[in-house]
Amino acid sequence: MSYNAGEYDVVVIGGGHAGCEAALASARMGCKTLMCTMNLDSIAFMPCNPNIGGTAKGHLVREIDALGGEMEINIDHTFIQTRMLNTSKGPAVHSLRAQADKRKYQERMKHVLETQENLDLRQTEVVKIDVQNNEVSGVITRTGGYIKTKSLVLATGTYLKGKIIIGEVSYNSGPNGFFPANDLSQSLLDLGIPLRRFKTGTPARVNKRSVNFSKMTEQKGDEKIVPFSFMSRVEDITREQISCWLTYTTDETMRIINDNIHRSPMYNGAIEGVGPRYCPSIEDKVMRFPDKQQHQIFIEPEGENTDEMYVQGMSSSLPEEVQLDMLKTVIGLEKVEMMRTGYAIEYDCVDPTELKPTLEFKKIKGLFGSGQLNGTSGYEEAACQGLLAGMNAALTVQGKENIVLTRSDAYIGVLIDDLVTKGTNEPYRMMTSRAEYRLLLRQDNADLRLTEIGYKAGLVTEERYSKFLKRKEEIEKELERIKGIQITNKNEVNEFLTTLNSAELKKPISLYELIKRPELDYFNVEPLDVNRPELPEDVKEQVNIVSKYEGYIEKQLEQVNQFKKLENRRLPDSIDYNKIKGLRIEAIQKLSNIRPINIGQASRISGVSPADISVLLIYLEHFNKSGAQKVEE
Repeated sequence: MSYNAGEYDVVVIGGGHAGCEAALASARMGCKTLMCTMNLDSIAFMPCNPNIGGTAKGHLVREIDALGGEMEINIDHTFIQTRMLNTSKGPAVHSLRAQADKRKYQERMKHVLETQENLDLRQTEVVKIDVQNNEVSGVITRTGGYIKTKSLVLATGTYLKGKIIIGEVSYNSGPNGFFPANDLSQSLLDLGIPLRRFKTGTPARVNKRSVNFSKMTEQKGDEKIVPFSFMSRVEDITREQISCWLTYTTDETMRIINDNIHRSPMYNGAIEGVGPRYCPSIEDKVMRFPDKQQHQIFIEPEGENTDEMYVQGMSSSLPEEVQLDMLKTVIGLEKVEMMRTGYAIEYDCVDPTELKPTLEFKKIKGLFGSGQLNGTSGYEEAACQGLLAGMNAALTVQGKENIVLTRSDAYIGVLIDDLVTKGTNEPYRMMTSRAEYRLLLRQDNADLRLTEIGYKAGLVTEERYSKFLKRKEEIEKELERIKGIQITNKNEVNEFLTTLNSAELKKPISLYELIKRPELDYFNVEPLDVNRPELPEDVKEQVNIVSKYEGYIEKQLEQVNQFKKLENRRLPDSIDYNKIKGLRIEAIQKLSNIRPINIGQASRISGVSPADISVLLIYLEHFNKSGAQKVEE
């Protein structure tokens, strides 16, 4: 027997990074929202590396910010070190990365959730999803409570039938000793949602007092602080940063791993789940790259008020005693004290091709999936999915059109399209190489691409939107201004250009055109621009990028226009692909399974050929003229 435990517009299951963004988005959009988590102390927990951002991931965080999320503001106020990566390369791949104070990150995010209007938090385990007529109706908790809801966001992380594995030892558990969710998996199976097993892992934690930093290379943060959020002021978040440290494995590390590889669950068959290719364990790295003499290891602080340090690069599921022996062979860790043992964790997740591009399950109205449940790895990948799932869950309740981000809109669009169109056979990680329009999808222009979308959905606040409009206007005005400034070929101008190793001018040229020279930019030509206005650093950076890369940007915009022609050719939900003459059998099977929403998505499905797309285009022409029934006849 169950009892009435409340009624909500949106229920979110899970309090990790996906769950936090989903719950906040729904509540901020005006929906009465409940977050159910098995332990309130696990909210925004970082079971692996306590950092936010990094290559491509930093883009996702900036996009979360542009849409009105919280992750970026939270890390701006709780970081202990920040660095801009890939600065020697072009702006398309610049990525911000910040080391977090693990405990403070959790505490602040939990407090934001606790004080959010329209949002309730409840420590409880959801064991069953109630679906009536293929539509979410409510959930049942471990204690027998029935919570009625119109939309449900699953953000279960690695908790579904979680299993910790350390060498020959294994036991049911969520990450870091939290309880696993063992019953919800069966509820999903009962609803006809197939599950599979993925795996991830984490390295040991060591005591700072046992580390010999004199043998390592210090990795300091950037002197210039760059916030993740457009809402954060540099002066408000500037702080003294804490260093990380670089060291290396040795020949002895390799020997210990090779001697004990038969005890590794990855190699003796104890692990059934598929692990992340781009974040391999140390034993996997040694086996895959036997000729590599050394592997980089980073020793990173877990926070300001703890001496626990994270051993980045040594994720492992080897037996505990082997892990300790292995750690002691790393340069500077000869006398190390291991505080927490590294482990692998297996968990249930879904095939993301079961989802629409809105992250709603195709078979069940009002049920949304996000984060590691959908087959991704990483806090940032989880958070951006949670944000979109929460937004669309709220829009569904409000009877409004859901948001679909395309590959030309955002890295979030690339991630979701990859998942729902191609699926994934391993934990998916975002990389810049996955984005074909990455010159347009830079981290510095995330607000210009996405804030309007977040505002129209009702998530971006008036304050944030006003700040965005001001920044946009400042960029546009400054671009127009420098286009109107003529730089003449006077002697003093040419002498100045010579000091910058730039060719002399033969005739007058606009400042805008002058900046396009490879050796020049908006900043180093300032002496030629005597009336330059005072502008924020991020505005000047944007003006510089747009000026220098205009030609490349225009070419990519042309590609996007071609892409959008296919994206705008919508495919009706009612199509029976078996009745379309000319489609190959494989294409019929794939199209029937994925149910693409447009021709563009159909063209990206593995097994659908250009010839099949031609057949679909002809079908659409006839469909639009005469209706589906006549076409199929």
